[in-house]
Amino acid sequence: MKIPLSAPDITEADIEAVVGVLRTPRLSIGPKMVEFEDSIARFAGTPHAVAVSSGTAGLHLCLRALGIGEGDEVILPSFTFIAAGNAILYERARPVFMDIDPLTLNLDPSKLEAKITPKTRAIIVVHTFGYPADLNPILEIARTHGLAVIEDACEALGAQYRGQNAGGIGDFGVFGFYPNKPITTGEGGMVVTRHANHAATMRALRNQGRRPDDGWNDHRLLGYNYRLSELNCALGVAQMSRLPAILKQRERVAWIYARELAAIPEVIAPPLSIKAGRVCWFVYVIQLEARDAVCDQLNARGIGCGRYFAPLHRQPLFAPYASGCELPVTDRVSARTLALPFFNHLTEDQVTEVCRNLQDAIAGVST
Repeated sequence: MKIPLSAPDITEADIEAVVGVLRTPRLSIGPKMVEFEDSIARFAGTPHAVAVSSGTAGLHLCLRALGIGEGDEVILPSFTFIAAGNAILYERARPVFMDIDPLTLNLDPSKLEAKITPKTRAIIVVHTFGYPADLNPILEIARTHGLAVIEDACEALGAQYRGQNAGGIGDFGVFGFYPNKPITTGEGGMVVTRHANHAATMRALRNQGRRPDDGWNDHRLLGYNYRLSELNCALGVAQMSRLPAILKQRERVAWIYARELAAIPEVIAPPLSIKAGRVCWFVYVIQLEARDAVCDQLNARGIGCGRYFAPLHRQPLFAPYASGCELPVTDRVSARTLALPFFNHLTEDQVTEVCRNLQDAIAGVST
């Protein structure tokens, strides 16, 4: 690829932080994990943070800590990455898919109450592409019905909703640090919460179910190997120190795209801002007709791009839970969304080249 879809931003200081851990005898469950957890907890405004091996693991542990199981229902948007749906299936619960708001592409609160049944236990609210979801009405409905709210903020470290950092508002927040995220630990995730008992349970679950007062090789819970190594955590600490600058860099790229795309009438660009709060620019996703053909043309020209997202209710894995599921906005949007190259050090010249190739590709598939 001449211009990749994404690229991690790794500095010499990041490398030195990881090498520093390699010079110690502690490579897992050590001081860097605690430091990384503390930095994320402070940022989210919560007293507890639990480092885990991925955002998917974090979502799973939230459901596990809540005791959600077979026969329970969890509401989530269909327009999201498959990890949220998978986490529900891990616990043999039933995903209940919701439609989205056409502007933010987040769960539509006006349609939420109609999806609640006596079996509903939780709502997973995804801050899609780093746009903060409209949480106030969702939280109000959740309180009325006694439901837990899990913020899937894996794409939204740095997004804000009405002055509060996304992830730290609901009962749980989950962040992800895959290499395409604003900050990366290579692989990794974090759960934040205000509930001390749930945090303690998740710390045990991530380490094969061993609680702090258990003896060595004594395990009271059915747990998992969801630990995050000291190497990953050291990288996370170093990257967190640059987060404000990283967010500004990504916002700069988004503004350049908006300027360049204004000359291509066939493209619907994402909004640069929304009333509810600050966007964390995770990806840059446009909407257009003939999306698949344009995507193929761009890839052939060496321009990385991706179809974001394939709706969950249309995927074979979730067919048993999608009978009669009518989500018109999700179906319309998911057929039109295309992620363009987006990362911290994408240059103005590269954005211009992406948009020139995009315009040529649109013209090519239209003839």
